[in-house]
Amino acid sequence: QVQLVESGGGLVQAGGSLRLSCAASGGIFSTNDMGWFRQAPGKEREFVASITWTGGTTTYADSVKGRFTISRDNDKNTVYLQMNTLKPEDTAVYYCAARSIIFNNYQYWGQGTQVTVSS
Repeated sequence: QVQLVESGGGLVQAGGSLRLSCAASGGIFSTNDMGWFRQAPGKEREFVASITWTGGTTTYADSVKGRFTISRDNDKNTVYLQMNTLKPEDTAVYYCAARSIIFNNYQYWGQGTQVTVSS
């Protein structure tokens, strides 16, 4: 079964940067892309970005285009989210997820990492 572990969250001032990492293991060959989601207190989970393992096709939410960059290192089975020009509204718990090839949905999820942006 696929396991995902996020890291890199923390406290940063508005305008600053953070890089999140997601290490995947345990059957990653059964997934076709990786995604980042976030959930702020009292809000629903929101899609942030995704990238395919093969081809490296990326997709971004409009709210983060031009500021966030998703990337992958296939040799390390790791996905990154570089977050620049952070805003207070970016404050949330960020989750890494993997899409199942069989079920075509984000079936596997990490534990989440907190990102807090102060004004």
